[in-house]
Amino acid sequence: MRTEPRFVHANGIDLAYDTFGDPMDPPLLLIMGLGTQMIGWDDDFCAQLAVRGHHVVRFDNRDIGQSTKFDQLGVPDIGQAMTAALQGQPIKAPYLLNDMADDAIGLLDALGIGSAHVVGASMGGAIAQLMAIRNPSRVRTLTSIMASSGEPTLPPPTPAAMQALLTPTPLDYDGYLARYLSTWKVLRVGSFPQDEALDPVRARRAYERGLNPPGVARQLVAIIASGSRRPALAKVTTPTLVIHGDVDPLVPLAHGQDVAAAVPGAKIEIIPGMGHALPMPLWPQIIGAIVAHTR
Repeated sequence: MRTEPRFVHANGIDLAYDTFGDPMDPPLLLIMGLGTQMIGWDDDFCAQLAVRGHHVVRFDNRDIGQSTKFDQLGVPDIGQAMTAALQGQPIKAPYLLNDMADDAIGLLDALGIGSAHVVGASMGGAIAQLMAIRNPSRVRTLTSIMASSGEPTLPPPTPAAMQALLTPTPLDYDGYLARYLSTWKVLRVGSFPQDEALDPVRARRAYERGLNPPGVARQLVAIIASGSRRPALAKVTTPTLVIHGDVDPLVPLAHGQDVAAAVPGAKIEIIPGMGHALPMPLWPQIIGAIVAHTR
């Protein structure tokens, strides 16, 4: 059901991807969030979407996992970018979310997919929104999960979530594992023993595929520099579903509500007990909502 990871040349770079399910089924593109490899979409999560009638494609965004790294562009100053954003000053960014949306369109081109159902989580939700804004004919439906409109007046992350976001990533395995476990404990909110038991396996897999902390910094500055999508979202005609947790510490619920309010006719599914993560006990509700929307 799952293909081995492959590479395609898209938008001038190389993207790592794999697929689940029958290529004759309607395509569904999964876009992951900041600093998270494509395996952030759990294999079983993808397989369940495939069993429900989709050809699922997931990929590593630029600067993460096994896709092209932009090391030649240097490491941006995150603090400087945040200060500039607060002051309404221009932000120097190595690239923008628009470029990452163009990567995703390039991937569809390379795979011969004219249009797909597009599902994005967190930063991936922002990228999916931009695909619907910039290339509406390529997006059959949009599902924006735990994502923001980028509107700067919305509530900030909790201090603990902000600390988890900005704490440097250790490059040794033991340090990385400890950071991984602590980060997801904060972002997941509450107790999810099934996920906690799998976290060391997930961390090992991500570590072995390769870390790129400078790339995460570049992605974060791309988010900051890309600004608000709220005015552009008002022109989106793609059928849109917003999925958001009511205890999200990183992108509070008000962000998802803002996206849903901005897009004409958008539906919103608020999931009780969901933080900034996709914990396994909540998969039936999340996958059910996605599949009902794509149908």
